[in-house]
Amino acid sequence: MDIPAPDFPRLEIRNLARSFAGRKVVDDVSLTIMPGQVTCLLGPSGCGKSTTLRMIAGIETQDAGEIWSDGALVCDASQHTPPEARGIGLMFQDFALFPHLTVAGNVAYGLKGRASKTRARVEELLAKVGMSAHIDRYPHELSGGEQQRVALARALAPRPRIMLMDEPFSGLDDRLRDDIRDETLDVLKAEGTAVLLVTHEPEEAMRMADEIALMRGGRIIQTGAPYNIYNTPVDKDAAAFFSDVNVVPATVQGALAQTAFGQFLVPGVADGTKVDIVIRPQHLKIDFDRQGKGPNPTIADGTPARGTVKRARFMGVESLVEFTLDDGSQMSALVPSVFLPKPGMVLWLMIRRDKCFIFPRPETSVI
Repeated sequence: MDIPAPDFPRLEIRNLARSFAGRKVVDDVSLTIMPGQVTCLLGPSGCGKSTTLRMIAGIETQDAGEIWSDGALVCDASQHTPPEARGIGLMFQDFALFPHLTVAGNVAYGLKGRASKTRARVEELLAKVGMSAHIDRYPHELSGGEQQRVALARALAPRPRIMLMDEPFSGLDDRLRDDIRDETLDVLKAEGTAVLLVTHEPEEAMRMADEIALMRGGRIIQTGAPYNIYNTPVDKDAAAFFSDVNVVPATVQGALAQTAFGQFLVPGVADGTKVDIVIRPQHLKIDFDRQGKGPNPTIADGTPARGTVKRARFMGVESLVEFTLDDGSQMSALVPSVFLPKPGMVLWLMIRRDKCFIFPRPETSVI
């Protein structure tokens, strides 16, 4: 197999579009994936993720746009390469193993060539996924995690240049899912496969992806490495998709937004503009030194706000404390370890200004 230069895209989709009954399900989607790169197409149900995947696989035909692989045009609106000729592997939530074939038979399905060469490839992949001891078993004799490993080996057997994965781990329990995801990632990286993983789970995307493409309403609204997309969200809804958030509404006057936590500088924003100041619960801090004694004017992060405890719950490694501020707004704080103040207790709260996001307030929220 010819290996393209490291800076050559293994998969490139350009301006892909698809409509059903006059409604645009995928709208001008473009992506580039390099050899060995894992990209997660992340978004809520119904945003167009799976349709995009099916068009790349050749199961659906696009209305517009192009799909390229290793510099060669795979298809556009007029030229269509059949799925079996695209060099693309597929993995779905339903592993779809053949019940009448052994593990070896399932992995070998679709391989061509001498029996000895096929057997060597089967044994190589089963060793990589830790299933060598189960080579002669049938799917009904395997656990869900073991079936997933076999499905991965089968998808990799023909050495696909591109692997498309549609929610492949959602049927596994949480602890097993983490182990299987990590093992799968190691095998895919070792094979040098370009991977496009569709998921609606931010944690899965953060755990597996080199790059995340956040999708909403048929369009990709933001792409970037997990760290960057988490810490520089494009809007309030993008921030809220990755974690719970607190939202402090404000109106700009003289480039300042006045809140219960003091003033925020909002340069270049017209007077009268309504904004949302977004802060994640882990960045809402409790001023334990004050313990209800009043605000400390020397606090570097602005004016503390008084909050009355509504409820507190222990979450395992941290505690979630919900507050009602004096203006009636609701805020939540994540506190490391065990902290369970009683309802009605008054505490002073501060926010990490370097962790705040300020966005113009949208008329509607779509995520």
